[in-house]
Amino acid sequence: MVPFGGWDMPVQYPAGILAEVHAVRNATGIFDVSHMGRLYLSGPKATEFLDWVLTGSAASLRVGRARYCMICNEKGGVIDDTIFYRLAEDRYLLIPNAGNRPAVVAWFQRWIDEKFSPGCIMEDVTDTTGLIAFQGPGAVNAIDKIADTPLSEIRPFSWAEATIQGAPVLVGRTGYTGEDGFEMLVQGEDVVKVWQILADSGATPCGLGARDVLRLEAGLPLHGHEIDEVTTPIEAGLDRFVRFDKEYVGSDVLKGQQDNGVERKLVGITLPGRSAPRAGYSILHEGETIGTVTSGSFSPTLDTSIGMGYVLERYVEPGAALDLDIRGRTVQVTVTELPFYKRPRRA
Repeated sequence: MVPFGGWDMPVQYPAGILAEVHAVRNATGIFDVSHMGRLYLSGPKATEFLDWVLTGSAASLRVGRARYCMICNEKGGVIDDTIFYRLAEDRYLLIPNAGNRPAVVAWFQRWIDEKFSPGCIMEDVTDTTGLIAFQGPGAVNAIDKIADTPLSEIRPFSWAEATIQGAPVLVGRTGYTGEDGFEMLVQGEDVVKVWQILADSGATPCGLGARDVLRLEAGLPLHGHEIDEVTTPIEAGLDRFVRFDKEYVGSDVLKGQQDNGVERKLVGITLPGRSAPRAGYSILHEGETIGTVTSGSFSPTLDTSIGMGYVLERYVEPGAALDLDIRGRTVQVTVTELPFYKRPRRA
């Protein structure tokens, strides 16, 4: 157990990180992600408010669907990345990251007070609810044996309400592992019960260590590493989650970067063996530092070491050979297209 974002979190369970990663890639794993925030936004101005604070469109999101995007500051830096769900015409659920929740709540309240009050109300239910991720190729078949509703019929980035042995759950077909699966919003008093039901179905409990390896294999950013308040979505290669046809906080900066380019970009790197890149390691070209690693690990799925980092824009071509400074030892790495891992199509 370690402190993480103001919570005590398991790094791993007795099976160990490698076994947990293997379970999610080949069967099912469960994660207690109750440290993630849960904010309800509602009212006649809720859609207008979200369109002002998010890089994605709330107005075009249909009821029953979910969307991934960023919350940016005036300089285009990422305060947080998030998934939000449209629950009704004027009601939404938004999931901020654990350590960022206070900053997101303060940021949202500022804009509600300045531009959208009365007409938009925020309710933070993080302390009275739980969130469980049920991930892996076996999750789709398993969930229909557990829930009273055929949740396997939910489309990706959609949600449905159901009950699991009497416990009401809001289930989204979303996740942070690169695999198919679900994330379940559960009332606080039901979290242990639902967790145990999922574990009894054969799912392997997984901790932060496996979660970090899985999201890295899938090329998914982690706030504080690949994205932060001085890094923009354009630099991070997240352009597809940014709307350029609407005005919102930071939109002028992001539009300028999209039109004119940026000096540095996020890339993937690979190197054989288990000498994993670590955050802060320097990336070199002909002895000159041209970038920095943001995350890295040995990938048990790919049996090689992988990492992500920022390099000067002219070095982003996949296949390019660069060097990595590992505590004074120089090793060659290869720029690799993200994601490192894509889940295979399954019948």
